[in-house]
Amino acid sequence: MMKKMPPAIRDHALQIANHEMGHYVVARALGFETGDVTLKVTMDLRHQAGASIILTRSISSIEEMKEHLEGRLIVLFAGAMSQTLPAKHSARKLVDKTKATAILNGELGAEQDYAKVRELRHLLRNISYPDTDPASSERITAELKEITDRVWLRTQQIVEALADTITGLGAALVDGMVIVEQWGRPADTYEVVLTGEMLERLRPVQAIPSLSVWA
Repeated sequence: MMKKMPPAIRDHALQIANHEMGHYVVARALGFETGDVTLKVTMDLRHQAGASIILTRSISSIEEMKEHLEGRLIVLFAGAMSQTLPAKHSARKLVDKTKATAILNGELGAEQDYAKVRELRHLLRNISYPDTDPASSERITAELKEITDRVWLRTQQIVEALADTITGLGAALVDGMVIVEQWGRPADTYEVVLTGEMLERLRPVQAIPSLSVWA
């Protein structure tokens, strides 16, 4: 089926697949439980996609809460960064930070990721700086920037370290896409679902290293 997929659709599907596999791979590396990864792309390049990240976990201290929040922020940033990774083979796959920023800002999708980032970084700041006066706007802005910059840099380090795994699994996701028959109208949507169980059996998934939130 993939031989018949138009090149423009495949290129778009690969970008979105890398985005979702970025979430998935980085989440696993940081110790989150994961589930299914799904992808749908239509002939006119609309898409729906998702990577199931299980957020339930035991948290018994403030430090564990801070690590959880930073890890969640890294996972959210990882999608946009992974979407910018070059699909073709290269000696080292690097993140395009300018494009990743545009993706998060809504120019190329991922608005929901960034909406979550904006809220979670405030929660992380509130925990990290509990004595801050709410009226200290300049200080709060500086603290939010410090948190965002630190997490952004750590995300880039992790995504680039795992780039081959992310893009390899992204390509595998796209290779599994099939066109879906539609009742009463021509089929126009390519779809794929890789269940959590299917992914667990893949060697690249089994080989994902365990990484720390804090470098």
